Amino acid sequence: MNTLMRASHGEELPQPLIRAAGLADLDALVALEHAAFATDRAERRAIRHAILSPSMDVLAALIPGPDGDREPVLVGAAVLERRRGSRIARLASIAVAPNRGGLGLGGKLLDAAEAQARAHGCDRLRLEVRSDNGAGIRLYERRGYTRFAVQPAYYEDGMEAWRYERGL
Repeated sequence: MNTLMRASHGEELPQPLIRAAGLADLDALVALEHAAFATDRAERRAIRHAILSPSMDVLAALIPGPDGDREPVLVGAAVLERRRGSRIARLASIAVAPNRGGLGLGGKLLDAAEAQARAHGCDRLRLEVRSDNGAGIRLYERRGYTRFAVQPAYYEDGMEAWRYERGL
């Protein structure tokens, strides 16, 4: 398996390790939330709740630190929600550090979230995406997600959300 990704300027970057987030990741997850989103940010309390919740999964994408530092750097995260008795999971969020965009981290986090949903017995995944998030929409549509609804004024700033679903 190839363990390197290529940046647009040719630099080789390590593949991220995607694992379940823990409370030790809380500060980095809050920082990522603020770096990745201008509005509709999850608060520290909500992220902590998600990490501890038996019906949610918080996945963290980490790469080795700069200059060979042994401390990994959190560069992305995904939050998956499940409801008891439902076979439909909801992707509540995918966040990628702004300086790591275009490296395929969103797709890797989506793959991990789908696998996690399947592991919990879910056979469908739903999500909402801002109607002005072209990169997110392209990712979901390339992966076979189908838009099934529009939610007007879904986000804090009044932007509508497009709702997508895909069978797992």
